[in-house]
Amino acid sequence: MENDQLKYYEIVAREFMISDVIYGQTETHPYIAKFSGQLKNEDSESAYAALETALEPLNLTPVFRMEEDTQVIFLIPKMAKPKKSNPVANVVLFILTLISVLFAGGLYGLDTELPQNTGQMILTILKNGWPFAVSLLAILGTHEFGHYFMGKKHGVDVTLPYFIPFPFNTFGTMGAFINMRTVPKNKKQLFDIAVAGPLSGLIVSVIVLLIGLRLSDVYTLPLVIPSGSGLQMEGNSLLYLLLKYVTFGKWLPAPANTSGLMLLIYWFKYFFTGNPIPLGGQDVMLHPVAWAGWAGLFVTMLNLIPVGQLDGGHIFQALFGTKNSKRILPFIIVTLALLGFFWNVWWFWAVLALLMGRTYAEPLDQITRLDKKRKGIGIVMIILFILIFIPVPITVLYG
Repeated sequence: MENDQLKYYEIVAREFMISDVIYGQTETHPYIAKFSGQLKNEDSESAYAALETALEPLNLTPVFRMEEDTQVIFLIPKMAKPKKSNPVANVVLFILTLISVLFAGGLYGLDTELPQNTGQMILTILKNGWPFAVSLLAILGTHEFGHYFMGKKHGVDVTLPYFIPFPFNTFGTMGAFINMRTVPKNKKQLFDIAVAGPLSGLIVSVIVLLIGLRLSDVYTLPLVIPSGSGLQMEGNSLLYLLLKYVTFGKWLPAPANTSGLMLLIYWFKYFFTGNPIPLGGQDVMLHPVAWAGWAGLFVTMLNLIPVGQLDGGHIFQALFGTKNSKRILPFIIVTLALLGFFWNVWWFWAVLALLMGRTYAEPLDQITRLDKKRKGIGIVMIILFILIFIPVPITVLYG
């Protein structure tokens, strides 16, 4: 045992000025060894790589941590490689999601009754639903494969995307996710994997939305909702408002008889509360492709909420650290709870934020920090989150 400890000490001492060492594997010290001190080289990333290589024959993994202002290196048993995943589940879930999304898209904007004949009904749903389904799945797929390919680039074991079918829902799906089966080495890898999904998905969402808006028409809202019917209005983000203005040359929805300061006050209230709905005014009737593009912005917004295991949580944590991520959690929960009075689904997300905010990703090397380029991209992602945030995603008015 003493020979092993000496060997560990000599290997770590190549990269680390050791001020204290504790040899563990007890109930209070589950690690093999804990070294406190200071790295000899400011390039902590290369120091980690050197130690990882040197410890490989001993089946040990180095873990870099900060305890107050002291750098710490733990040695732990090397984690077993995960078994190869079976893609059958991914394929089955994708097919089920495709069917569910086709059905949701087929019912969206349907202005006639479905045929009674089963074959004709299926053909009608396919004809109406494929533009929405292809557009939305392209956005979700791009998002998840952004994570997937970035994970592969960094040598992190990631699964293929798992699509989640949600029949009889507005979109027909609850999105998709991948599973990281090994731990990223450092914050740079965690950041890159987290950013790749929403950034690539957002780009495709904007393209899809612009195409869809070109296929959409502006129409006049009714003054009164007929009894027994309803009017659904999608919420607005700053980016969505801008894209509608670029396409149609006007801010939509546009109230009928409001201008000047009153229009500004109206818009401020409508943006944050979804009321009053501008009956008698103008709005865009979204083509299914545009509806898919809006859904893409919505899904990206949810993923960028800076909480826990969400993409936004990883990004914020990599930028500002776990402590600051936990400090902003109460403000996020309170904000979501307040928004819940205007869209009650936010109450569900407030509870979800409370649960997810308890755990954050723990890369093996937490000494290595983000470089200036990544910090810049991180700030851009926070700005994009603000631009695509939709305070009241859906408003429904019944007659």
